[in-house]
Amino acid sequence: MHLGEIMTADCANGTGMRVSVFVSGCLNHCPGCFQPETWDFHYGREYTAEMEQGILDELAKPYYRGLTLLGGDPMEESNQKELLPLLRRMNALLPARDLWVYTGYIYDRDLVPGGRRYFGDVTEEFLDRTDILVDGPFLQEQKDVTLRFRGSANQRIIDMKATRAAGSVVLDRETADV
Repeated sequence: MHLGEIMTADCANGTGMRVSVFVSGCLNHCPGCFQPETWDFHYGREYTAEMEQGILDELAKPYYRGLTLLGGDPMEESNQKELLPLLRRMNALLPARDLWVYTGYIYDRDLVPGGRRYFGDVTEEFLDRTDILVDGPFLQEQKDVTLRFRGSANQRIIDMKATRAAGSVVLDRETADV
């Protein structure tokens, strides 16, 4: 796996102060994507154990609320597999930190059993560790710069803990009115 960028002290990609990791690799290729260079699975630097430790060290600073994964697309098969150890370590070492994940895939179509980006236990565990999932492709015709934490009106901000408990999509209350 490759990373396009690691942003520290980011407040644009989720609530509170965040560490945001832009993974490389995306098969959606949304017209108007703000980072089309991240479609290439080999864009940026190769992900290493040192990078992972650096992300966790930064995230341990007291002013962070959590980690955001975006890209590219964290829900591509190879990205899910490579990111899962980071998520396990984050949950063990920093249980108070939350996780936001941005994906161009639609949760209840693509990330469930039988879906295009469902990879069994890997996807299940990945989603179980996710607090907020921002799903859906960027649609140029629905672009809205006034939206908080998303680029087009079709994208949803899903409370994954509530969704997994309810068995159906539950939108995040904290961001529902924006």
